[in-house]
Amino acid sequence: MQDEETMPVELTAEQLLPEPEQAAQPEVAPDDTRLRAMIEAVVYLTDQPLTVEQIAGALGKSREAVAAALGDLAAEYEKPEHGIAVREVAGGFSMATKPEHHDEVRQFVRNLQPTMKLSLPSLETLAVIAYKQPITAPEIMEIRGVQGAGVLKTLLDRKLIAAAGRKQVVGKPILYKTTREFLVQFGLKDMSELPSIKEFEEIRRMSVADEDSMPPSPVNPQTPAEGTDDGG
Repeated sequence: MQDEETMPVELTAEQLLPEPEQAAQPEVAPDDTRLRAMIEAVVYLTDQPLTVEQIAGALGKSREAVAAALGDLAAEYEKPEHGIAVREVAGGFSMATKPEHHDEVRQFVRNLQPTMKLSLPSLETLAVIAYKQPITAPEIMEIRGVQGAGVLKTLLDRKLIAAAGRKQVVGKPILYKTTREFLVQFGLKDMSELPSIKEFEEIRRMSVADEDSMPPSPVNPQTPAEGTDDGG
């Protein structure tokens, strides 16, 4: 008589069949994929940076879900095969070309049509305000050594600067500061990302080189010439 432990074990037909393979689980849930696609579309569509709260409110999603999807989207666009990135700018999110492609993009746009840019006096005044804000017009004039009422008006019209109250001294002159539009135009998350003085000087030098390379254009005698301190 064989010992029970050495007796062959009978297997059923079901037991002889191979184990069914487990279906591969998707890395991202369909709902998450759709949310990320919707966020990509609205960030691409708008000119101004969108906050997490704005996106969540518009899409009817939670702030946490939108923030997570934005993080995934930003990580995806960081890959080298993408020429644009999702960046946090001025408290919101927007799409922009990557810094490593700026030279090529700038050259491409320059070949398409004349670029809109600030005159040298406007750029200098804006730099003074950015680094010394809040600051008054007389203080700006003292630093630059020239009058600049026309330049201030240009910067105000372009919404790059705004009034920030009045200084409590004789005459109570208006104080000026940079705006959210300034952050947007220069692609800054906040003022902590402001270029160093050396970097701003490089921007100034490039601006001068660009102006020198452009052919002269007729000047309307009733309007100030570009590059003077009467306008920007």
